[in-house]
Amino acid sequence: MIIQLEDIHFYAYHGVYENERREGNDFLVTVRLDMPETKAVKTDQLTDTVSYQDVYAIVANEMAIPSQLLEHVAGRIRNSLEQAYPYATIHVQVKKKNPPVGGNVAWATIEI
Repeated sequence: MIIQLEDIHFYAYHGVYENERREGNDFLVTVRLDMPETKAVKTDQLTDTVSYQDVYAIVANEMAIPSQLLEHVAGRIRNSLEQAYPYATIHVQVKKKNPPVGGNVAWATIEI
């Protein structure tokens, strides 16, 4: 079973440069939890599955902590989700809008 939240939007303060950490930028996060089928398939009860709200809260908490590198942000998100859902394989994608690379780039993306 796969539970996925796609393109969660955040305005956050990640980046190597001081102005990135001061001014902030738009980020999109996608998380995917590959896991055994939950009882909710039969019971229709939230208590028998992973709550999207709980997953979102974990991602939001990590996105609120400024970091220099997207790799670090993605790693923290994955680690926090693994602690909450040790039976799941976690995939995390973090996208940064208009990264400062000296050219016109829509998004920089890291996926772990």
